[in-house]
Amino acid sequence: MSDEDLWRVLRGISDMPYGAGQIAALEQLLRRVDAADDRHLAFVTRMQATTGYIYGGEPAKSFVTFSWCLSEFDSDPQPYHQRHQHNLLWHFKYMITGLLNFPEVPLDRTYAVLDDMERRYRAGGHSLQTVHKHRFRVADHVGDAEAAAHWYRLWQTTPRDDLSDCAGCDPTSQVNYLADTGRDAEAVALSEPVLAGRLTCNEQPQAILTALLLPYLRTGRDESARDAHREAYRRLRGNLADLWDIGDHVEFCTLTGNEARAVELVERHLDWLDRAPSPAAAMHFAATAAAALRQAGQSGAATVYRRAAEGRPAGEVSVSVLADELTRTATGLAERFDARNGSTHQSEWIARRLAVRPRGEHLPLSASVRRRPPRLSGDDPTTPRGEGSPAATGGATRAGMAEAPARTVPADAGPDELLDFAEQSWGRHDQVTFRAALAAYDERFGSADLPARTVAHRMALRAAEHGDEDHLSSAIEMNRAALDLYRTEGDELSAQVVAGRLGVLLARSDDDADEGLALVRKAAELLDRDGDARQRAAAHHRVALALLHRERWDDALAALDRVPADAGGDPYLAARVALHRAHLLEQSERFDEARAAAAEARRIGREVGVGELVAAASLAYARAVDDPADAVAACDEALASAPADAELPVRVARARALLAAGRAADAVDDFVEAVTLCVERGAEGDAFLRWELANAYRMVGRLSEAAEVAEEAVLGLDRLGALAEADRCRHLLAGVYAGLGEIDPALTLLEQLADNLDGPDNLPHRAQVLEEAGGILYDADRDAAGAERFAAAAEAYRLGGLPQDELRARRREAYAWFWADDRPAAVRAVEQVDALAVPLAGQSEPPVTYELAMAAEVGARVLTAENRPDEALARLAGVPDRLRSIEAFGEAAQVEVLAGELLLRLDRPAEAEPLLRRVLGGLPADSRPVRQTAWLLARALDLLDRPDEAAALRTEHDLDPDDD
Repeated sequence: MSDEDLWRVLRGISDMPYGAGQIAALEQLLRRVDAADDRHLAFVTRMQATTGYIYGGEPAKSFVTFSWCLSEFDSDPQPYHQRHQHNLLWHFKYMITGLLNFPEVPLDRTYAVLDDMERRYRAGGHSLQTVHKHRFRVADHVGDAEAAAHWYRLWQTTPRDDLSDCAGCDPTSQVNYLADTGRDAEAVALSEPVLAGRLTCNEQPQAILTALLLPYLRTGRDESARDAHREAYRRLRGNLADLWDIGDHVEFCTLTGNEARAVELVERHLDWLDRAPSPAAAMHFAATAAAALRQAGQSGAATVYRRAAEGRPAGEVSVSVLADELTRTATGLAERFDARNGSTHQSEWIARRLAVRPRGEHLPLSASVRRRPPRLSGDDPTTPRGEGSPAATGGATRAGMAEAPARTVPADAGPDELLDFAEQSWGRHDQVTFRAALAAYDERFGSADLPARTVAHRMALRAAEHGDEDHLSSAIEMNRAALDLYRTEGDELSAQVVAGRLGVLLARSDDDADEGLALVRKAAELLDRDGDARQRAAAHHRVALALLHRERWDDALAALDRVPADAGGDPYLAARVALHRAHLLEQSERFDEARAAAAEARRIGREVGVGELVAAASLAYARAVDDPADAVAACDEALASAPADAELPVRVARARALLAAGRAADAVDDFVEAVTLCVERGAEGDAFLRWELANAYRMVGRLSEAAEVAEEAVLGLDRLGALAEADRCRHLLAGVYAGLGEIDPALTLLEQLADNLDGPDNLPHRAQVLEEAGGILYDADRDAAGAERFAAAAEAYRLGGLPQDELRARRREAYAWFWADDRPAAVRAVEQVDALAVPLAGQSEPPVTYELAMAAEVGARVLTAENRPDEALARLAGVPDRLRSIEAFGEAAQVEVLAGELLLRLDRPAEAEPLLRRVLGGLPADSRPVRQTAWLLARALDLLDRPDEAAALRTEHDLDPDDD
């Protein structure tokens, strides 16, 4: 590899994001550079490596590269050294901070580097402002308050110069000092003009926003504190070098009562401790994480997930055990620092971090979870449900259709009367009365010696109490016992009712399905013969339910057809029949009929006043309608009617309906509520809902919240092992990052996606991701890197058998090499484009026409740069007309402008002039190509000896006549 190639590689590495990838590339380049024996290149590469190590999270390595450069600078001064002297002096600041953060480095060494820094700054005529700042930092680190105050005053009163820290970083250090000394109001006031200005440093604005977290809180600016946390953490979260500041955000979450979010942050960054940028950063993060975990343990959290490291497998770790481990880490490191510094300052400081607890008032931080009051004791998710009801019941209902008060349980009722009363209440979905009646029975007659039929009835109703998924086996066991008792007593009708209910429960299981279907069918046959109208209707409904559980939609519908319209005079059963009919028709994709059945269920539910029936029927109706507005209206009714423990599916359905109706802003609130409900109940589905919420935030342009929530979703989906969904969410997140201008995190995600999709079945998706990465790099003017991604995408498209997509990717590759000024690579790409275009020529589909036309255009541009205008112009023949045939008018004009430029290069102004005039006349007045076209046309007029027209054209378009 030539020296020129090595310089090109260095320039490419400089465009890479800070982190492990850039560091690996720099170290590989250093080996090649040293082998090439180019001292200039070796010096510049090590200067770049020093910066890369600092911002990439491996500052210890920067000590070596800095020392090498300083020694080289001093021992044999070269002209190129002077060009880098400013950066070398700047790097002294990195060294002071870095040396302080490693307790194994003697303090005398830090003082010696500070003295050398001051000597060189004085010799160069530079201000000592930043020298005083770093003497302050050393004094503050060792706990010498008097010296720190002295150096702080000198730092603030010494004039700044071009070696001072930036307009954001200097105030950040001031804010930290003012906050530590109890001057929060001054800290906030100092920051306001800084945040109002433009900050372009790598560390800003996230550093100053992090420093302001506590001053904002302690001065009552809770909203500012929350916003600072959200923005700063989002910028910090992907950079190992920022582990210290991430610890500040963990502590902020603990202080503000956001224990769950604090634990999320700890879990996300826990493995960074295995490769912490410095012992100081590890100490700080460990202390804040230990405090967060200890608080979470008191709030009920049990474990966190820790990724694998050398000698340690991945797995769940008890929060209390981990808190103790991290406490030992933090205190042990603090003792090492104090031993070096000759003070107890670091141990005292860490002890305060470990003692952090919530300040009292909760400050909501999460964009996905709202804190809610504790559930009332009546909100029991195991509440029984009416026979065959698909919707959860019990607990407090939402406003709009309040749960009816319990009917009075007859005081003088006997045991059979009480059980009949309870059975009727169950069928009416009156859970309050149902429970009250059974409680009265148990209190009055629980220990009495009762007839077997009465005991069987109570057992059957106890099975109804346990009929949910969590107690299914218990319900089956009780129904079997009740069935045996009824049969022993010769009560065949009651036995068949219980047999039918047992059959429905058994049908839920693959192992017992055959027995269950046989039971419900036999029961229906006997009840059809001997039962009353209501019993016959209920029996066929149970057959339908059993078949529904087996997903035999048509057979289940046939069973429901045997239920009379009035369900044997039971409107509650009629509502359930209509509701299940709607569900079965929906599964059979008979949506018009499903909608009608759901409407009937809603009507009956309203008439009988049962909220859970209205809610379930409204949801079924919402799924069956075509108009999203109608779906939203149905979900509104469901939300008003649903019991508290049925609110979650209603919120999700309403959020999705609002999205479909183009009301993404409203959907956000429902998704947030749904995530909150999911978290409250400990359901794992919150990761999927966060994914949907992130997309809703994206749709309304709230990209910061979208990024935060999508990050949470990816973490949760990974934890669930939902790999495909996690990758789709990563894809969403990459787009959000790109929208925020956070190019490097977006590229990191896309690279991870490309790796995850490295399989023959995923080639089209892998190619798409690589092409998107190329587009982001191209738009960011990182053209060479973009070209490489386009090339990789093209290869994936080739392997996937997608020639048109391969052509597009190669065309974009050629453009990228062209703008990267790598002419040989651009020419090679055009040659590949030409080869791909041949088999597609003659196809008339608009996308193919477009790609072939633009392939000709990029080839012409590359050949123009190669000074081959004749060949370039020949490529453009007929291209504008083909583009206009598919209504690509802007691209057609672009090609004609290029053709006009080529005609001028070929000294053919008489042909260029009418072409350019026609193009200029057809361009919108405010479009970008107008000035270029006008300039070319003026040039053509000059060459045609028509100076007055050329001058008038330049005046009209405000063109400089001397601009060539």
